[in-house]
Amino acid sequence: MDKFLLKLFLTYVNIVNMKDLFIEKGVLINDAQLEKFEKYREILLFYNERFNITTITEKKEVYVKHFLDSCLCSDLFMDNSNVIEIGSGGGFPSVPLKIMRDDLSFTLVESTGKKCTFLKEVVKELDLKNVDVLNGRAEDFGKDKRYREKFDHVTARAVAKLNTLCEYCIPFLKVKGSFIALKANAEEEIKEAQNAIAVLGGKISLIKEYSLSLEDAKRTVIKIEKIKNTPSQYPRGNGKERKQPL
Repeated sequence: MDKFLLKLFLTYVNIVNMKDLFIEKGVLINDAQLEKFEKYREILLFYNERFNITTITEKKEVYVKHFLDSCLCSDLFMDNSNVIEIGSGGGFPSVPLKIMRDDLSFTLVESTGKKCTFLKEVVKELDLKNVDVLNGRAEDFGKDKRYREKFDHVTARAVAKLNTLCEYCIPFLKVKGSFIALKANAEEEIKEAQNAIAVLGGKISLIKEYSLSLEDAKRTVIKIEKIKNTPSQYPRGNGKERKQPL
């Protein structure tokens, strides 16, 4: 077998194996989407050497713990909705969601300039349409009239405890929009966040628990519906969201 045919065969085997990982969890994915995921993984590993984006670098773990995990909440987003992600980092869950749901429009908020450079490169190389990257803090953008209460959904993964995260995220939502938070085992965090959710105008509508494998710890998706406007004093800023959570 010549080198070209060998490369073609290995690419096919890789696509089949990765596709099986998604199908096992009920996520339908096509070859074009898998090719984008593989290109995304290559960009992630390249920039990770300089920017320290993730500690997860082994191929299967990247696919399962970053890509697949991000996609398991894809059905919670309304068709053609406008989504803002807080603390984008490596682009999880936003970039996997965009690969799977091209109808979604995304605004990615990240405070670290180097990570914004990485995210812009991902958007460019994957030719993702209707994706903007903002360099700054959520508590600043949350008070900006251009962004406050303008989004159908807000999402975040591995950014802060839920009570703090609610103050960062809920101000961006329109009434009747929803905050979709991806967490690890979040039973205690959910209890601690009840006051913050109520004060900020939200109500929990869904808690979905799952694991990615038999060896993996429990993970949680929390969907918080916005039922009324967020009081104007939130987010408070100056680090109070973390130091003195609601």
